[in-house]
Amino acid sequence: MLLIECPYCGVKAEETELAAGGEAHLTRHGPDSAEEAFAAYLFDRLNPKGVHFERWRHVNGCGKWFHCARDTATLEVFGTYSAQTSAPPQTILDAIRARRPDWKPANAPAE
Repeated sequence: MLLIECPYCGVKAEETELAAGGEAHLTRHGPDSAEEAFAAYLFDRLNPKGVHFERWRHVNGCGKWFHCARDTATLEVFGTYSAQTSAPPQTILDAIRARRPDWKPANAPAE
């Protein structure tokens, strides 16, 4: 069972109180983008074994969306942060690198 802290209300909630929203930090392309870019936005998702950035919603709490950095193999949660950010905060990246020194971002935006 995952235990994830909501960055807005501070409640540490079990995953049953939350709703998963898929991969975080996706780039939405404008109306003039190529059809292939729009198809990639809709359908192409990473599914890594290891560190992954995801969207979650605190359904049975404050109702807000947020991002979570976690390891998909061990279920270790590195931290949560506002969904209004375009990249993970440095504190989250530092927490990941402290526990996974060889980690290279797969779906994290460039620092």
